[in-house]
Amino acid sequence: MHPETWQLTDDLDDFLARAGGFLRSRPAPHTVPLTVTDTLRRHGLHYYGRGAPLFGTLTAADGTVLAALTHTPPHGLCLTAVTPEQAEALAERLAGLGHRFPEVSAERDSVAAFAAAWRRRTGREATVHRRQRLYRLGELTPPEPAPEGRPRIAGAADRELLLRWFGEFAQAVGEGAGRDAGPWADARLSYGGITLWEAADGTPLAMAGATREIAGQVRVAPVYTPAALRGRGYAGAVTAEVSRAARAAGAAEVLLFTDLANPTSNALYQRLGYREVADFAVWAFGD
Repeated sequence: MHPETWQLTDDLDDFLARAGGFLRSRPAPHTVPLTVTDTLRRHGLHYYGRGAPLFGTLTAADGTVLAALTHTPPHGLCLTAVTPEQAEALAERLAGLGHRFPEVSAERDSVAAFAAAWRRRTGREATVHRRQRLYRLGELTPPEPAPEGRPRIAGAADRELLLRWFGEFAQAVGEGAGRDAGPWADARLSYGGITLWEAADGTPLAMAGATREIAGQVRVAPVYTPAALRGRGYAGAVTAEVSRAARAAGAAEVLLFTDLANPTSNALYQRLGYREVADFAVWAFGD
């Protein structure tokens, strides 16, 4: 038997029983699979779409988990760090079973290795869709002076606004085309997971969200300001407030991803006290 084996399953409980400790061992780089599996556990396997999710673990001969994957259709494959050899073995296994997905995301070198392996196995060309950087909050430095307005936790009366802004955000970043924002809004409203920055008269100006705490980490996402209101400091103010609240609630690590193609947001988050953890990328596959 090969000393390392990829095990695939559609059983979330089985996956978490095997991979839970591994995912929690590195909560920052594993923030996405941690929050995705927590969301599925709370809201059901079809929270992200109609397709059945797929989960996987790479285990050594002694049972030690070395890597993990999640796939929640219609979204792409999400991988933890893998070596080129491990990526090759996974590509062979998935291709042999006939799996398909629009894209793959992982730490920069891991995703490049898998994309190359997938091209060799399937002939599908891959291109870099987005380069990202994962940041961790150090010492929070709120913007000074603060912009006009104040923070407020979004409530049920804000649901229509959240649906509209989520759609605008998804379009702006090239994600989630056609996705029903209702489950997202309802899930976030259920635990106060969206903060609005509003004007003195109550007009919403920007929003920032935060995932539930799991394994000591909270990830700030999404952050959105309507185009007509940008450049006034609202995104920085609401992000600082969400970051402060997460830390005050006991999160050991407050994280966020940025698009490396957007120097404005990268500079903003660094001014707030976020520090680089690792670079990630999303590679998209052609037909």
